[in-house]
Amino acid sequence: MRDSAPKTTASEKAGLVFSPAGLRSLSKLSGTAYTLANLTIASIVLVVALEWIARGSLRDVGAFLTSPARPGVTTIAAVLALLLALDAILGRRYLSLIAVAPLCALTGLISAQKQTYLSDPLYPSDLLFGRQILELLPTMLKAQPLTAALVVLGLCAAIAALVALWLLARRHSPGLSWRERAAGLVLALPLLAGLASLMDYSHYSWVRDRLNIIPMMWDQQENYRHNGFLMAFAFNIPMANVAAPEGYGDNSIADLTSKSASFAANKGDYPDVIMLMSESLWDPTRLENVELSADPMPTIRAKQSGNVFSPEFGGMTANVEFEALTGFSNAFLPYGSIPYQQYIRRPVPSLASFFRGEGYSAIAMHPFQEWFWNRKQVYKNFGFEEFRSEETLPAMEKRGNFASDDALMNEIMATADTAKNPLFLFAVTLQGHGPYEAARYAENTIDVTGGLSASASQALATYSQGVVEADDALLKLMRWAKKRDRETIIVLFGDHLPPLGQTFVESGYMPGMVASRRAPLEVMKKEHETPLVVWSSKKGVRKNIGTISPALLPYHVLKTAGFSDPFYTGTLGDVQQEFSVIDRHMLVATDGEAMPDWSIAPNAVPDVVRDYRLLQFDMMFGAQYGRERFFPGFNWLHEGAPAV
Repeated sequence: MRDSAPKTTASEKAGLVFSPAGLRSLSKLSGTAYTLANLTIASIVLVVALEWIARGSLRDVGAFLTSPARPGVTTIAAVLALLLALDAILGRRYLSLIAVAPLCALTGLISAQKQTYLSDPLYPSDLLFGRQILELLPTMLKAQPLTAALVVLGLCAAIAALVALWLLARRHSPGLSWRERAAGLVLALPLLAGLASLMDYSHYSWVRDRLNIIPMMWDQQENYRHNGFLMAFAFNIPMANVAAPEGYGDNSIADLTSKSASFAANKGDYPDVIMLMSESLWDPTRLENVELSADPMPTIRAKQSGNVFSPEFGGMTANVEFEALTGFSNAFLPYGSIPYQQYIRRPVPSLASFFRGEGYSAIAMHPFQEWFWNRKQVYKNFGFEEFRSEETLPAMEKRGNFASDDALMNEIMATADTAKNPLFLFAVTLQGHGPYEAARYAENTIDVTGGLSASASQALATYSQGVVEADDALLKLMRWAKKRDRETIIVLFGDHLPPLGQTFVESGYMPGMVASRRAPLEVMKKEHETPLVVWSSKKGVRKNIGTISPALLPYHVLKTAGFSDPFYTGTLGDVQQEFSVIDRHMLVATDGEAMPDWSIAPNAVPDVVRDYRLLQFDMMFGAQYGRERFFPGFNWLHEGAPAV
């Protein structure tokens, strides 16, 4: 009886396969396989093209794709999953390519350009200041009108081509059934979810461990080179979440020592303090194989107290400003982050809150728009009672598109002369901002000789003229201060070296157009030092400060003004006694000895730096356990109790 049931013969099976229904199934299977094969090839092409554009060459792309750590294969898998998911959502095959391919090309190009001019690749945080870029773009392109015209034409042509291609593809690309769309999502979404677990580098990832992928957050250049643009970019997305240092808690902050001296003991007469961060101020006479017809900065040179070791190059002014105003360090924050954009979301101690706690008025001044670098909100959280920006300052004389330093000095002097209380005024100049077009100044008084091309020589001449005017503006401010009854402290420093591009290369000053991020100390000082002046109208120049990180400036400012404070002369004072530079890649001791790569060797972190980091985290991100003991002025200000 068991054998009585009819059996399906081979020919009958073949008949089923080749029946209309069977043929349709085979056709669908072959169509799916064909689509997957095409999307896989497209994913490989996209990844290779992106890496080629972002790196500027194909030299390392092969190693990236074939690395045993498998970042290349993983990236291709992620792009394939993304294409499948987008096609499923859009309901048509290959439509995802029209959306993804231009985006890959654009981000790769932006990253390549940023790396060329600022030495860093594109980070997720850069998307937070797209408005800044758009605002400055007309000025940047004005210096190169032909380039500007080509950019505009190229953008218009690209947009028109993409719109036409999208409409054409919508009409002619094969549609997907609801079953096919669901299958695509079922396949793609779990893969994307698994790959998303790779992103948070601060936590263990089983997938990342299996794939042997290593986030290199301590060295972003190597991170982007080894892991590729897309994966390195993804690793940087969670940087908004700053992990607490090991051991952080109430007890660890309680264990920190502070000076027993009374808060803000000032034996002087509460001098006015004017702090100037001068845009791109640097000494152009340091260039090799180039001669300038005259010293562009005689006043600054005569009054120079030392140098600031800028953590940035050619831009990212806000990061230098953050250190100079707070006494906190970018070295303890995720690589590529911008505190002004990401982290200053609540009141944070600063020089402004310190001085406000002492009965001072605290005013910030910058002759540009208030939203730039999120300054309006940041200054409020720092404790400034007023921010005078382009919106509230009177019309000012300009050099090119930027307000002149001389006009800004006039506003500073007028503000100080009418102040009823002792004044802390922090100003950011604008005149020295690049690009350095030929027609910015009515006359260039500095001639340039040496083996430079015409364009490089012109840019240097324009920049040097800006330094001349910055120097003249400082002299004007000092002469005014000398005539005042109240002691006036003037602090001037450059935020970073200027983006002089090819000038650095042609003169032999640097091998490339941007500064090194990791190099021997002498190279780093050469490429990151800017002039520092700390001067009192009554006591003269504060000498022999040396080369210091911007984060150490508050200590010297307050010491010069006669103040003593548990934080600035305690914790920060302890830091400056041992270290002059706190950079994310290097610590420099006061005796000149360098400690490279300290941040990736936790056991090698000196106790004073560890305590400094704990206190910074506590006040910026933590429970502020040390608020009352280390920042009483800040405490008074934000609780509304009078300081005096």
